[in-house]
Amino acid sequence: MTATATKVAAPPAAAPATRQRRARRRGRIVALLFVFPALLLLGALVVYPVLFSVGRSLFDATGTRFVGGENYTEMFRDPATLKAVRNTAIWVVVAPALLTGLGLILAVLVEKIRWATAFKLLLFMPMAVSFLAAGIIFRLAYDEDPDKGVLNAAVVGVHDAFQGSSSYPTARARDGKGLSAGADGSYRTGTTVSPGDTVSLGLVGVAPKDLPEGARPARTAAAREADPDELRGVVYLDFTRGGGGEPGRVDPEESGLPRMTVEAVRDGKTVASTTTAADGSFRFADLADGTYTVVLPGSNFAPPYDGVSWLGPALVTPAIIGAYLWIWTGFAMVLIGAGLSTLPRDTLEAARMDGANEWQVFRRITVPLLAPVLTVVFVTLVINVMKVFDLVYIIAPGPVQEDATVLATQMWLVSFGGGNNQGLGSALGVLLLLLVIPAMVFNVRRFRGSQR
Repeated sequence: MTATATKVAAPPAAAPATRQRRARRRGRIVALLFVFPALLLLGALVVYPVLFSVGRSLFDATGTRFVGGENYTEMFRDPATLKAVRNTAIWVVVAPALLTGLGLILAVLVEKIRWATAFKLLLFMPMAVSFLAAGIIFRLAYDEDPDKGVLNAAVVGVHDAFQGSSSYPTARARDGKGLSAGADGSYRTGTTVSPGDTVSLGLVGVAPKDLPEGARPARTAAAREADPDELRGVVYLDFTRGGGGEPGRVDPEESGLPRMTVEAVRDGKTVASTTTAADGSFRFADLADGTYTVVLPGSNFAPPYDGVSWLGPALVTPAIIGAYLWIWTGFAMVLIGAGLSTLPRDTLEAARMDGANEWQVFRRITVPLLAPVLTVVFVTLVINVMKVFDLVYIIAPGPVQEDATVLATQMWLVSFGGGNNQGLGSALGVLLLLLVIPAMVFNVRRFRGSQR
């Protein structure tokens, strides 16, 4: 009886285990149902494009002929692609390092000011601006015309404040009227003159509205006779409003050209120099007897300083990196500031109590303790700069697009921007993916390590 009872009681003991297995199976099915839409999107938007790009990179431009690794070989023979690799390397080395350094410095300094939150908000605001809008903003800021580009306007203003600029960049001598042009852009009298002579130097090419303020008529100065020991003359605008007048002669309504540099040259050497008055008059006193040539130096006619060619071949990549720094500095500062707020204050205070100054505390304690955060910020920015496209495509003008190109823009240009070779473009995309994967794996491992 006992044995029989035992055998009858055995099945109910196994029932809870069966129910648990069924519950776990139902839980997995429910979990899969919830995860399935995400997996479907991940497969459609990530996995399939990656696999398609890898496959497409093995075919020619038409997509019908299998070429194997020929696109990858061609990729490293193309000078434009090599330049894109070089520029991408510059981005990877320069931009993340500068951003991490700026973010660290700003995060430490912001801690010491009263309106820290407002300052962080101000620096973080560019993150809210799209790369398209930021590219347009900096394209205008970098414009070479000082009347449009704010950076060149500032550069020209500083330059002119210290060196000044020519007042008559468009002026030129009238042909056959006593002045000959020099190779250095200067003008000189065709015949020599001596003390006691008066010379009239007429120029054209200056619009009356461009005359300096305070310019006066030159007729009186031209009629004034020189003393025996001086050389006198007048520089004037040989043009009468409304027409009329005689070329090569100072007419009543013609204006003098003030602030014009005039030199007296003898035997190839400048022996005297002066500047014209408001009526264009000038005089050289106490000159030794002999003959002289009167010269208007080329500096009088030098074109105005237009500033820096920010978007020229030499500076276009640093200029675009500058725009990138403006956008992402707030991001680096906020992340590093979050890490800074978790540092043990007692350690910092103990170092100060032991006599360490702020620089020593920053270098020997703050930076080492922030090393994990700095590494994550740096690697995240490395991943981001490898994919940069918008700023390069928008800011760089067409003629220097190739000088500024990076892998992402080169991939687009080869595939859709005129190259129409999607096989080579897919190979560039695969290369970019292979370069990004190590940084992504490193970042994921860092996150997992920090969670443990």
